Amino acid sequence: MAGRPSKDSPLRLDPHTGRPLPEGIRWRADRQRYQIRVLVPDLYRNWTERTRTFRSLAEAKKELAKAVAGKNPNGAMTLVQWHERHWSAIEASVRPGTARAYAVAWRRRVGPTLGHVKLEAITSPLIETAMVEWDCSPSTKVDSLALISRLLDAARRARIIDYNPAREIKRPNQDVSTSPTSRALTMQQVTAMLELIPTGVYRRYAAALVFTGMRAGEATAIRVRDADLKRGVLRVSRSFSPGLHGELIEQSPKSHKERQVPIVKALLPHVRAAMKGKRPDDLLFAGPNGGRLVAANFRRAVDWGSIRAALARPDLRVHDLRHTFATILFDGGASAPDVQAVLGHSSLQITERYSRAREGVAKRAGAVFDSLTGDHRYGTNMARTRDVPQL
Repeated sequence: MAGRPSKDSPLRLDPHTGRPLPEGIRWRADRQRYQIRVLVPDLYRNWTERTRTFRSLAEAKKELAKAVAGKNPNGAMTLVQWHERHWSAIEASVRPGTARAYAVAWRRRVGPTLGHVKLEAITSPLIETAMVEWDCSPSTKVDSLALISRLLDAARRARIIDYNPAREIKRPNQDVSTSPTSRALTMQQVTAMLELIPTGVYRRYAAALVFTGMRAGEATAIRVRDADLKRGVLRVSRSFSPGLHGELIEQSPKSHKERQVPIVKALLPHVRAAMKGKRPDDLLFAGPNGGRLVAANFRRAVDWGSIRAALARPDLRVHDLRHTFATILFDGGASAPDVQAVLGHSSLQITERYSRAREGVAKRAGAVFDSLTGDHRYGTNMARTRDVPQL
């Protein structure tokens, strides 16, 4: 009957030194690794014995010491307790708008479904099961998963857990049923939209969004001194965004990089009118009383619902004006790197979502094939009996 290996067994000797291995550690020659047995939680948080292997004896000793001691003394801490301890650090490390999204994610989704679970018992299947219960959009699930990942990353750095299971989870796919190009307005619809907005600050603001592709918060933060009429550009270096409690905060753009957007001919009269009588540090696209414009106030002031109805676009959003500018640039032949630079995207992959280049790929591919098969070498002559080798 097979029993416990003796102290002289190759399993109990360190192949590098020839000395006996510490109790609880074996050498696996087939894997060329040191092996220990530890207790780990399964999907249902039941503890079961598993083997683990390590390249070095020091790593095996360290892990065995933790197992002998029981568990990490902080490993029994629940996610709620860790959130209470570490939330202030997360809040200070992200933008206010992101912190606000994380706070909502914790209150509505992460806390109720995973808050009671011990840190050492959280697994990727457990997180995926919780995500199924969240009744929200894919982008909102991404925010919630990002919060979990930040919390567990911090717990890993604090040596409470060995790894972050949230990093193993594939992010939910964004809604691809409606592409940015399908949400864009045509030039006729752009003209109609601007005509539906009374002349003044709100029409100028709408023109700035649709003719520059700036985000709503970026257009609101443009100063008079940012308009360079000689060069025909606006400098985008800041943005107004909602803070943790809904207050507007001036900060860098989403990409954290300054960029320039063009003052096209259709926008130039609006820029000149907006600059009239203002000092260099005044807001260029300000509200009627000189204050900051926000998208919600803009929608109310122009009766956005009636504009949607007139354009037969019941789902039209203010952000779709940015989609419109990008799509028009691509349709006009602008290169992807140029569009990326103007929009301030972090990657070219994001920018290329606005291109219609792939929409006609099937037709273009078919035309190429037809041009080849129309050649005499590949036409009907190829099927004639006299051209077929006789067997």
